[in-house]
Amino acid sequence: MTVALEILVMGGTRFIGRPLVAELLQAGHQLTLFTRGRQPLPAGVQHLAGDRSQAADLEQLRGRRFDVIIDSSGRTLEDSRAVIERTEAPRERFVYVSSAGVYADSQAWPLDEEAPTDPKSRHAGKAETEAWLQNKGIPFTSFRPTYIIGAGNYNPVESWFFDRIVHDRPVPLPGDGSTITQVGHVADLAAAMARCLEVGASVNRIYNCTGSQGVTFRGLTEAAARACGKDPAAVTIRSFDPAGLDPKARKAFPLRLNHFLTETHRLRRELAWNPRFDLDQALADSYANDYALRPASTPDTSGDAVLL
Repeated sequence: MTVALEILVMGGTRFIGRPLVAELLQAGHQLTLFTRGRQPLPAGVQHLAGDRSQAADLEQLRGRRFDVIIDSSGRTLEDSRAVIERTEAPRERFVYVSSAGVYADSQAWPLDEEAPTDPKSRHAGKAETEAWLQNKGIPFTSFRPTYIIGAGNYNPVESWFFDRIVHDRPVPLPGDGSTITQVGHVADLAAAMARCLEVGASVNRIYNCTGSQGVTFRGLTEAAARACGKDPAAVTIRSFDPAGLDPKARKAFPLRLNHFLTETHRLRRELAWNPRFDLDQALADSYANDYALRPASTPDTSGDAVLL
């Protein structure tokens, strides 16, 4: 039987937060959400309205103590440290959404949790947060997802492919499209995060959390076409040379231009977790429950010119 915990969620009303809060409420936990108050709130939670980047707003947390703090929106060490300075360390656990983007590039794939990290990564602040929690002796569990997809995704990952496929635009891919990447569904990440609170062995552990398999860019394009109800063979793919792109142009493509693949054996073994969504299911869910519900509009694909 799950013990009800008093939990502070930094965030909780957007992308990852929505299925996570639903999981935690279903388990009977008492939730306090710290958000800017711009999104609807689920019933049964306490809300603190504020911007976490503003020290004055964070003062609402001063003197409050929680069993668990879940930080799904912190990007830097200072983001998370500012919370703990006001609440003190949680009694049970600090649960953190990190990123597989902390890993350095490699010649050996997939990457496990012991793979070297890149101090110059734009996600380096997340690795610094993990190291700080460990050095301070604050019990924590950190999750390193690859690309997360699903309803409410505010990063243009699957929607980048949907925009071109639905509107019969060419899909630019680097090289021959054989670069391997990896995506996971947001509900699977939320389930793993909620599950860790029930497993003592997950304290002071870092977990890769993503889909079961890698997929080539070409395979991802084909799966996105199926999600849209299109024939993958009818999608036009245009090749571009990634070696010749300047840094700004690289941002016109939504994924890393190199292999990006992690393994999840630790998570599966220690948390008895398996993803519910395979690639086709994840994309189909995102299309049907998000993209297809958006108002009709013409997508901006002008960035494709710098790729092609």
